[in-house]
Amino acid sequence: MAFSDAVRLSVGTLTALPTGVVRQVDRRTARTAMVLAPLAVLPVALGAVAAGYLARLAGLPTLISGLLVVGVLALGTRGLHLDGLADTVDGLGSGWDRAKALDVMRRGDVGPMGVTALVLVLAAQAVASGAVLDDAAGALLLVLLICCSRVALSLVCRLGVPAARPEGLGAAVAGSVPTRVAVLSWALVGALLAAATGWSGTSWWLVPAAAGVAVLAVVLLVRRCVRRFGGVTGDVMGAAVEIAFTVLVVLVAR
Repeated sequence: MAFSDAVRLSVGTLTALPTGVVRQVDRRTARTAMVLAPLAVLPVALGAVAAGYLARLAGLPTLISGLLVVGVLALGTRGLHLDGLADTVDGLGSGWDRAKALDVMRRGDVGPMGVTALVLVLAAQAVASGAVLDDAAGALLLVLLICCSRVALSLVCRLGVPAARPEGLGAAVAGSVPTRVAVLSWALVGALLAAATGWSGTSWWLVPAAAGVAVLAVVLLVRRCVRRFGGVTGDVMGAAVEIAFTVLVVLVAR
């Protein structure tokens, strides 16, 4: 039962797909759910890349293909990760103390800094995704990049990283993933992306190097949020996913 709850929690949190009721959320369930994140998003990734690739085959501009990928991803995840990015940027840039910064993140509105972050990130993702969708091999690589970007959650939720609030998604999953599991997860990402260079035509070192840069970006984000907010929240999780995907797809695009 714990594993099925973990699957439902992972899919229900990371996608808009129906999952049913999660009966129990304990530390074991939370840990498994975060580790399963790359698989949970696979159906959405396949749908998003298929939409973009079909547009490319139809002769539509590269940017339109990339925009379709980003748009379907947003629909398939209810835009939660993008909302988390905007809220996190607003909180970090608010200039208030910890309590007020967290209150800024809790509100439903988006400030100018959050809007700017969304525009820049979505533009970068769309342009780079369209460039990666060069052929069928590029389409498969893009699916892999989307799924691998969700491994960022293992870093946000690793052992020793506290929750900023006593309630919410962050409190449920913060500190649930052992550090060794987070490290092994990213090592697997590097190995998968290295293997992908064989059929994608990308330089053998570029894709694994992109994974390393993505890890660094997420670690720096988590460190900054812990110092600023006292821990991580569900918004920080969403921001980490978007940052990881942006770094991966931009560095891989050719």
